Amino acid sequence: MLIRRKKYSSRTTNSYHRFYKYGNSIKDLTINKPNQVWASDITYIRTIKGFCYLALITDMYSRKIVGYDLSDSLELKGCVRALNKAIYNAKNIKKLIHHSDRGIQYCSNIYTQILKRKKIKISMTEENHCYENALAERVNGILKDEFYLDQTFTSVVHAKKATKNAIKLYNSKRLHLSLDYKTPNYVHQDAA
Repeated sequence: MLIRRKKYSSRTTNSYHRFYKYGNSIKDLTINKPNQVWASDITYIRTIKGFCYLALITDMYSRKIVGYDLSDSLELKGCVRALNKAIYNAKNIKKLIHHSDRGIQYCSNIYTQILKRKKIKISMTEENHCYENALAERVNGILKDEFYLDQTFTSVVHAKKATKNAIKLYNSKRLHLSLDYKTPNYVHQDAA
């Protein structure tokens, strides 16, 4: 008999908060270069002692993960570290749009002030539906399904090593049909 694998999940989005929620400014946008739109999301990674939370920032043109952070809480710090890594490593962020869900982390004053200071336009899902942030959700799924981040890790340290390795392999080795069977790193560098 085939038994369906039980999926455990953790809710990572709290969109019921007092912070301002921005509109979706990428709905009908044609994305044709790197660092035009970054999609952000948080997903969970399981350890024996509970969940860790992986904040990811993905370039929507090249599919490259440009910033990430794995932390043991859903607090704002992990998202801010991922954003700062992405900004630090980016060559040109003029006219960049940051797209995310309406989670409290992305709407917080600290996070939005970083974006405003760097003159990065803020875009958010309007319906709070996963289809409005589909690329970020897809990258989460690829990392879990193809790079085995859906397993239960023995510790946060083990999860961090596995995450770093998975993202490195994803960016440098994973071919995408939407990129004409090229890797995210190749497309990101070639078009930059």
